[in-house]
Amino acid sequence: MATIFDVAAAAGVSHQTVSRTLKGDPTVRPAIRERVEAAVEHLGYRPNAAARALASRRTRTIGLIAVGLPLYGPSSTTHGFNTAAHRSGWDVSIAALERSASEVRHAADALLGQDVQALVVVGPTPSVTAGLRDLGLRVPLLTSVRTDLPGAHWVGIDSEAGARMAVRHLAELGHRSIVHVAGPEDWSEAQDRESGWRAECARLGLEAPVPLRGDWTAETGYAIGQRLAAEGTATAVFSANDQTALGLLAAFREAGVRVPEDVSVVGFDDQPEAHFFAPPLTTVRQDFTGLGERLTALLDALLAGEEGGDPPAQAPELVVRRSTGPSPARPRSAIM
Repeated sequence: MATIFDVAAAAGVSHQTVSRTLKGDPTVRPAIRERVEAAVEHLGYRPNAAARALASRRTRTIGLIAVGLPLYGPSSTTHGFNTAAHRSGWDVSIAALERSASEVRHAADALLGQDVQALVVVGPTPSVTAGLRDLGLRVPLLTSVRTDLPGAHWVGIDSEAGARMAVRHLAELGHRSIVHVAGPEDWSEAQDRESGWRAECARLGLEAPVPLRGDWTAETGYAIGQRLAAEGTATAVFSANDQTALGLLAAFREAGVRVPEDVSVVGFDDQPEAHFFAPPLTTVRQDFTGLGERLTALLDALLAGEEGGDPPAQAPELVVRRSTGPSPARPRSAIM
């Protein structure tokens, strides 16, 4: 594997000049720069991150703890941050975890042992928060949802506002009772979406039945959809995410419940497949690419020593497709 000294010998310059060239030093003459770049290309030289860290006394690495990575929201947030961070010149060391406090603490300790310059946590739950508490962090901590961790910085999407959008859309279509299929109780995003649904129903004078608890999966959506089809009274359902809505649509279709003629369905996330659901799903879109860029911008500012508060929550967007329509004149009779 080529070293900086091999590049220096091939270019006929000192290794210090090679280092200055690779760092973009404007004082390096164009002719020298061309020789160094040609030698780098010919030898296939790649700078050694460990050597750079020793020379500068700091790494260029960020630790990322991702919880619930198989789910669309956390995986998209992770991808968005990873892409933006690399574009900003950071390496990202990722620990993908379940939700136990001990597992999170172990991962945080391991990442801090790599001399990371900051920790970013995607999808924190109360157990995740417990695992990070009392670590005595000496680096910035950023999270994708609000937490009560002292000193933590938050950059996120306003799930509560998105839920309000979904409820208003259904109300404008004439629905007076809106069922909510909620996410897990210990997920902050699920809590925010339930709060938004409840608050907007109260503001508009709509009926808000007791929420039905899901776990973000299509399987639970399907089981809940079977129950709603059997009861035969729901005309509108707001699902906490698109995967749960997919299960609802499948159950309604099998039971002969027409969407949206009999029941309107709204999801949350706007995953890429939502446009191809049957029917195409009305949903609340989250800009995960923008979220990753905002996380990285705040990270850069904090590590540069810039003062200032956390940015405001990012507004989601309602995407109307064919799964929502006017409320039927009266509730259906039971189908099953």
